[in-house]
Order: sequence, then C-alpha cells, then structure tokens
Amino acid sequence: MKAIVFILIQCLIPLLTFAKTWHIGEKHAFKKIKEGIAVAQNGDTILVEKGFYKEGNIIIDKSICFLGRNMPIIDGDRKFEVLSIKANNVTVEGFKIQHSGYATLDDPGGIKVYDSERVNIINNLVYDNFFGIYIQYSKNCLIKNNKIIAFGKQEQEIGNGIHCWKSDSLQIIGNDVRGNRDGIYFEFVTHSVIWRNTSVKNIRYGLHFMFSNNDAYFSNIFENNGAGVAVMYTKNVIMMNNTFKENWGDAAYGILLKDISDSYIYNNRFLNNTSAIFSDGANRIVIEKNIFQGNGWGLKVQASCMDLSMINNNFLGNTFDVSTNGTLVQNTFKANYWDKYEGYDLNKDGIGDVPYRPLSLFSVIVESNPPAMLLYRSFMVSLLDKSEKILPSLTPDNFIDNNPLMKSLKL
Repeated sequence: MKAIVFILIQCLIPLLTFAKTWHIGEKHAFKKIKEGIAVAQNGDTILVEKGFYKEGNIIIDKSICFLGRNMPIIDGDRKFEVLSIKANNVTVEGFKIQHSGYATLDDPGGIKVYDSERVNIINNLVYDNFFGIYIQYSKNCLIKNNKIIAFGKQEQEIGNGIHCWKSDSLQIIGNDVRGNRDGIYFEFVTHSVIWRNTSVKNIRYGLHFMFSNNDAYFSNIFENNGAGVAVMYTKNVIMMNNTFKENWGDAAYGILLKDISDSYIYNNRFLNNTSAIFSDGANRIVIEKNIFQGNGWGLKVQASCMDLSMINNNFLGNTFDVSTNGTLVQNTFKANYWDKYEGYDLNKDGIGDVPYRPLSLFSVIVESNPPAMLLYRSFMVSLLDKSEKILPSLTPDNFIDNNPLMKSLKL
C-alpha cells in the first residue's frame, strides 16, 4: 500500500510543480486566446480577462482549465463555431459565448464537445447561437448553471439549447434555457441525469428524449414551450418532482409518452396544459402521486397503451380528467382523487363507496370529433354524461377507479 501511495505522489508532483496559469488580456503578454492555448500544456490554466475576443473558431485540444474573469465575450461573428472542445479533462467557466455561425450540415454551436470525457461547462452565458451547448460521443460531462438564450422563430432556423448525442453519464444541472428549438435534447444518451433546470419558451419541446434509456430527470420546470416534454422510443426513465406548466397549443402537452416502457412518473405538477400526459404505445408505466390541475385533458390514454398504473393522483379542475380512443383499456386506476366524483363514504374510511368512472362520454365523442367541443357546457352534454355514469353503455367497462378518494392528497 505504501508503495502505491509513493508512486501516486511521484506522478502528481510534476503536475503540481509545473502547471502554469497563462493570462490573456490587453494588459498581458498574450492578447489573444489562441496564443495562450498554443503555449499551454496539459494541466495548465488559461485565465481570460474581461474584454471582447473575436478569433474565429477557437479549439481547445489540451486538458486545460479555461476561465473567464468578469465575463469576457467570445464572439463567433455569425460565421464560426465559437468554442470547440477536443480533449479530455477540460473546464470552461465564466464566459459570454455568442453569435455562432448558422449551418444545418455541421450544426455549429456556442460550445461543442467532440468525443471527450470529463468536460465541465459551468456558469457561462451562451447567447444567440445556432446550437447552444452541443455534446457528442462523450462521457462523464457536467453542464451546470449556464444560461442559454436564443431567439428562434421557426424550428428550421434554430438548433437546441443543450444538445446531447450518443453520450453516456452526463449531468445537466441548474441551467436556464430559453428561445431554442428544443430546450434540452437527448438522443442515444444513457445513464444521465437532468436536474433543476428551467426550460421556458422554446419553440418545440422543453425536453426531448429519443432512444435514451436508463436516464432520470428531477425537479425541472418546463413552462410555456411548444410542448413540455417528449419521451420517445425509450425505456427505464424516471421522471420526478418536475413542473409542467402553461404548455398550450393544438398538439401541446406536459409529457408525450411515445413507445416508452418500464418507467416511473412520480410527484410531478401538471398545471394548465392542453394535455397533461398524452400516451401512445406506452407500456408498464407507473404514474403516482402527481397533481393534474387546470388542464384541458389530464390523461389521454390511447388504445395502444397497456399496463399503465395511475395511483394516488389528484385531478383538480381539468376540463376532462381522462380520455381514450379505444374500447378495450388494459390499464389500472386506483385510489385517485377526482374533484368531479359525486359519491359518498358511509363508513368514513376516506374511500368512496361507489366506484368512479373518470371517462365521460362527451370526451369520447370529442376524441373522434373535435368540433364537438363547441357544445361543451351545454345542457345536452351534461345530460349525456350524467346518463352515461348511471347506465354506462359506450365507455369501456374497465375504465374505472374502484377506490376513489374523498379528499385530495397532500402532495
């Protein structure tokens, strides 16, 4: 053991002894960032003073710590990828990185990481770029506390805020992403975490998952995007403690579940969305202890879904709590609170004595004939729904909560 410790110390001493800090700025020997990178060695620090740096594409191909003091500006002149990272063990912190080029073939970004490991991108303002931060073929990278702002108007004119492609073990923490195509995008990304981010006013999705298994996202806010989150062609995803709010539009939702399986949706808040959860081809999903409040539809469960378990959720003030487009529904509702429930509890155990059918006949009609929504709140529609609850004939028999709660859960 002593021999191992001695060897490690001998290896570390040269790094501690010879690592240097190179200063970049008007009052220093190096005026340009590229000059500092050219002389730096692995393990060195480049400290960039406040100023305006327009040097085309800057490539970091050494294991260095790249720090900005007082938020220096690195500008891509709307022609170049601003900062390209092509080395392991790189830290980029404290810069305003702006005005990358716009190109759909090579996807230039404000910061782009190529086939690297242990890259940390922290506390930067990534402003008005085609892609904000782009990670590809990389592992064990940290993207933390960055503000990523773009001004896209059309999907085809802008890239994603944080774009991750074929990577593993990423941490996306505490970022503020606005005005991009997708706020955060994962494709073929595994064993990664998205935590405490705010994704607001993005054109398409606040968060977009594609073919990305064994990931988790916690405590994020997805507000006023084209749609909140799309989780597609994926398995083993944990979605906890998030807020999905004000995602309105003809095809908008809090979460889209498309061909997803074996996942867990727990303790989220779905507030004022067109559809809180839209599920198509979803299988073996547990939806537990969530709040569905003020949405057009709480749950849209397509006939292609199986083994969805809706347990201990609150449904409050939604236009329709649940809808479906099929007649055979193989999913489970258990012990949810439904504010539209009109049953009674004679034994005072907190569970309604009469089962509740959350699927209204009118929601079934609207699902196949959307213009019928014009009749919502009419006397005939109310009569139709009341009649269906007394003598169900068209709604699926197994679309039922046998243990409806009398009081909303404190979530």
